[in-house]
Amino acid sequence: MMWKFRCMLFWLALGTVAMLLPGPVKAGGLQRIKFNNPGLVVDLGVGLVAVPLPMDYDGDGDYDLVVTASQDVPYRGTYLFENPGGEANMPVFKPAVSVGKAHTHIRPSYVDGRVRLLVPAAELVDFRKNRFAKEVKIYPTDLIHPNRCRQRAWHYCDYDSDGALDLIVGVGDWTEYGWADAYNEKGEWVRGPGRGFVYLIRNNGTTAEPVYAEPRKLTAGGKPIEVYAMPSPNFADFDGDGDLDIICGEFLDKMTYFQNTGTRTEPKYTAGRFIEHDGRPIQIDGCMITPVAFDWDKDGDIDLLVGAEDGRVAFVENTGKLLDGVPVFAPPCFFQQEANEVKFGVLVTPVGVDFDGDGDEDLLCGNASGYIGFIENLDGGNPPKWAAPKYLEADGKIIRIQAGYNGSIQGPCEAKWGYTALSVADWDHDGLPDLVVNSIWGKVVWYRNIGTRKSPKFAAAEMIEVQWPGKPPKPAWIWWEPQPKQLATQWRTTPVAIDFNRDGLNDLVMLDHEGYLAFFERKKVDGKLQLMPPERVFRSEGKSVFSWCHGSRGEKTGGLLRLNDATTGLSGRRKLCLADWDGDGRIDLLVNSSNANFLCNVSSRDGIHTFRDMGRIGKRALAGHTTSPTVVDWDKNGVPDLLVGAEDGHLYYLKNPHDKAAAR
Repeated sequence: MMWKFRCMLFWLALGTVAMLLPGPVKAGGLQRIKFNNPGLVVDLGVGLVAVPLPMDYDGDGDYDLVVTASQDVPYRGTYLFENPGGEANMPVFKPAVSVGKAHTHIRPSYVDGRVRLLVPAAELVDFRKNRFAKEVKIYPTDLIHPNRCRQRAWHYCDYDSDGALDLIVGVGDWTEYGWADAYNEKGEWVRGPGRGFVYLIRNNGTTAEPVYAEPRKLTAGGKPIEVYAMPSPNFADFDGDGDLDIICGEFLDKMTYFQNTGTRTEPKYTAGRFIEHDGRPIQIDGCMITPVAFDWDKDGDIDLLVGAEDGRVAFVENTGKLLDGVPVFAPPCFFQQEANEVKFGVLVTPVGVDFDGDGDEDLLCGNASGYIGFIENLDGGNPPKWAAPKYLEADGKIIRIQAGYNGSIQGPCEAKWGYTALSVADWDHDGLPDLVVNSIWGKVVWYRNIGTRKSPKFAAAEMIEVQWPGKPPKPAWIWWEPQPKQLATQWRTTPVAIDFNRDGLNDLVMLDHEGYLAFFERKKVDGKLQLMPPERVFRSEGKSVFSWCHGSRGEKTGGLLRLNDATTGLSGRRKLCLADWDGDGRIDLLVNSSNANFLCNVSSRDGIHTFRDMGRIGKRALAGHTTSPTVVDWDKNGVPDLLVGAEDGHLYYLKNPHDKAAAR
């Protein structure tokens, strides 16, 4: 049970811990790479979990976009994307500028023509001047719900039109959900859902001298308003009839409309219905969505600006039309910005490789949403000029691996996540680079390149097959049974396809089902390539000096190299890169940590490889969850340099300290 306690503590404490860490700073040599591509336009984005705060921040008459990156380590903060001018609904914003600290539970309220920003039980005062740092208490406690809450979204609203501002609070209650390891043998979740409620704290006094009543849950259709775990409630006249309706977000990807069929002074709400377009619920391409009601296009009806987990913000336009009493919204359109720093979703997992055969190193990246992106190196420079990320396809469809209802050990709340981690290698030895991919499932697959060296094209995913002598092993905590020959291992860990024993055949090095680093040797048997069962040929020397994430650790003393000894939700998560980092001719190991740790290969003898943990390579903290290291050689000097994918979705570069030329 200890891992459950640690996991819950992590989520509850993440905002507090990360709040102490800086935003974009220069430290320890690790620096975000830039597109270096003037004129390029990409999706606007901050770090992990975007909360949009639309307003005319600079007072020039147009709406800017202020966005808080509320939950990651390297990018946590509040950022201004300046509107360059004009009345376009979808302007191309200027790059992000840091304007202050972040708050995990921040919400905007629009009162008498100005924006006011609330955090739990407090208001941020003079936020421009004070860089979002000065809080004034507005309520005695933020603990208005009987259980611990993952979301506490406060804002002002004159709920009953009596001239006094009341308080609205959305809470996300995960008590019944627990967190992990709660599927039965049929893959059915046996605990409860994440629950999201909306509270009213009525003001029986005045706005200047409030007298608040006891908090009470608001109801709709005769029941307490409830959505999935993260309500972010908005009160506005969405249907144009003069009273305040409600739209709530959720932890997944949809938004629920509660129509006010009462009056402005005595609201009464119908049961919730998803807002739709063309008969289907509108879904945001991402999860942990935070909608904010705001007339962005200045046409008199209330639109939605929706932040998502991957740091992007979508404009969901209110068309002004109604269908069966429900306002009709347009499909989401993600805001754009002038390209600056390279980003691909969040918890990005890069691989440096000449993917298109033009002689320079491109980037292929997985991310939390389950995509695989191609970021093309356009000029082979140092630093390179990058194209905008493009989603890779297989069998004519965009590659996106997702957990769905029961693919994540941490339950159905993670349905939208995929956590793709990959290698690029010629897996079938036909001269073309293929993809080897692991994900949230722990099912390792590969995508055969059926294109050409300069124009890769991929077939549908196939299982990585192992010549198991019997029933395939699997982590003890997963509910599903592997197919014959299937490789079922720990989730969210890199499958490193590499000719490790240098016999001309690409092998596989990765965590096995118990968290040990293992060598899956490739052989030719009767002229066919076969992958042998894993061997634990890796050892650790001495004591490991670091832990990687969520409280899990690697091997603490000498012996087999076990990169994760935890179970269930804390298992896996190891991002690996194999390269000769120190130039001594032996293959070393780079492993995710607060940035990346160097595990030096101190001995390779008789098929046994011993590693010594040399500690972190850089000083800059890049992770509260996890990072993902790879190596690149953009200066083409034959010495691998470090590139780390961070949880903010950005990529951080560090010159190899073992580069003798650089040292001189």
